[in-house]
Amino acid sequence: MRRRLLATTCALLLAAVAGCGGDDTQPSTTPRTPATAPAPPAAPSARACYDLPFQAALEPTNDATPVPCTTRHTTQTLYVGQLDPLVDGHLLAVDSARLQNQVARTCRARTEDRLGGDEETRRLSRLAPVWFSPSLKQSEAGALWFRCDLVYVAGPNELAPLPARTHGLLASPKALDRFGTCATASPADRAFQRVACARKHSWRARASIDLPAKARYLDKAAGKDADARCRDIDAGLAADNLRLKWSFEWPTKEQWASGQRYGLCWTPDPA
Repeated sequence: MRRRLLATTCALLLAAVAGCGGDDTQPSTTPRTPATAPAPPAAPSARACYDLPFQAALEPTNDATPVPCTTRHTTQTLYVGQLDPLVDGHLLAVDSARLQNQVARTCRARTEDRLGGDEETRRLSRLAPVWFSPSLKQSEAGALWFRCDLVYVAGPNELAPLPARTHGLLASPKALDRFGTCATASPADRAFQRVACARKHSWRARASIDLPAKARYLDKAAGKDADARCRDIDAGLAADNLRLKWSFEWPTKEQWASGQRYGLCWTPDPA
């Protein structure tokens, strides 16, 4: 982008000084049209839906054609904003960590506003934000937009269709019976797969358990304390305290690196 801006500036300067040399040539009387840079590519619509497969939703850019929100769609745009790439007089690349963190914070906040519910409900939900920024070619042409979309991860590597209206989806007391995080088996079982609670399942993520901010990843003391708290949760649900089953799950390495400091408490959910 910087190269294009410099090229445009040079073109304007050359146009301004053309015909101003020290010879005796008479200046032209033909009006000169100032050089102008082409308009940057248009931003996507802030009220659009898309029928994207799971892998496409993980990509940093997306140029899919929108579909009507009244038909099947797996992503819904919640917000389109503008990047702020100028820092201390320098232009940052669109894929720089600083700009991507800016986008992530904004999209998470917009998703929370749209879905409603409390923090615990959102932690246990299979509804999540994804975001897209301009391609390299679009950014070189001056595009500075970013797009926040909502997705519903209902199974392994699978997006489920979203409802036409997404306002307040997690505000209902029964929201997690549909959009909550459940599993086909215990997290300790090799057959364990996360699914939305609307699908057939045998275990449910009952609660999130905060971990000490200064704890190391997989710290034994922190894990032991979290496991004890998870047992207490199961004891409060079980009809027979002699047959308790529970499992505390740490966040993944990637989640931990991104700042997540809570794990999930799982208990059986035969219903």
